Amino acid sequence: MDVLRIAAFSDGSTGGNPAGVLIGGVLPDAAVMQRVAAEVGFSETAFAAPQADGWRVRYFSPESEVPFCGHATIALGAALVRQHGDGVFHLSLNQASITVEGFRDGVNFAAALQSPPTRSRPAPPELVAEMLALFGYQAGDLDPAIPPALIHGGADHFVLALKSRERLAAMAYDLKQGQALMRREGLVTIMMAHAETPRLFHTRNPFASGGVYEDPATGASTAAFAGYLRDLGWPHGGAIDVVQGEDMGMRSRLHADIPPMPGSSIRVSGTARLMDAG
Repeated sequence: MDVLRIAAFSDGSTGGNPAGVLIGGVLPDAAVMQRVAAEVGFSETAFAAPQADGWRVRYFSPESEVPFCGHATIALGAALVRQHGDGVFHLSLNQASITVEGFRDGVNFAAALQSPPTRSRPAPPELVAEMLALFGYQAGDLDPAIPPALIHGGADHFVLALKSRERLAAMAYDLKQGQALMRREGLVTIMMAHAETPRLFHTRNPFASGGVYEDPATGASTAAFAGYLRDLGWPHGGAIDVVQGEDMGMRSRLHADIPPMPGSSIRVSGTARLMDAG
């Protein structure tokens, strides 16, 4: 199987979140896709096959299937451009239908996905307390302008916004404890965010549910977070920029355009670089 390895949401020719992409005539069996994802070893691998109205797509981490993955969608967009040229590609996921637009950008690629609909709700106090204990934070570390919440933009995430960049940089947790908590709550990632300005955020994303300590770029949670900011009435001015992966040495850049209609799709964009052909 020819698996492409593409770093999505790269910072020019460096950084980004590596994803595997396998495009075939038909999708393999789920057990085969799970095995391939484990062998590739990246946080996500996207599998795509043509269908009458576009592409059928499924996403697998090394340990489990997930309903939606932003960075693997951006990587898939780059792979489709590589095969078929610039364009907009319609994708049928397990629980939603979305699009990804891609085009060549010099030696790299650029792509933008339209997320599934977004929604958010306040986090239960007892779950907030568990999250703070998991990461060793105190209630005083939280940014009161962005309360802890359960957020969704194709997959379920938990967001903790921190007042200081230093506390974000100090993020640490026990992988097994985090995995048990996230799987119990049905969470794909936990998003930590710090607002440098109303339109520039620094984020980190533990992905223990998929057996990965931290993701360097997470498009799905960025879409969900952008939708949450919209729900809050945050002064985003129609778009936010996100820097992620910096504390891992894998600086990544994501951009999210936020239309005014509550719950509507978020456009998440970035560049992608081909790592090798696998």
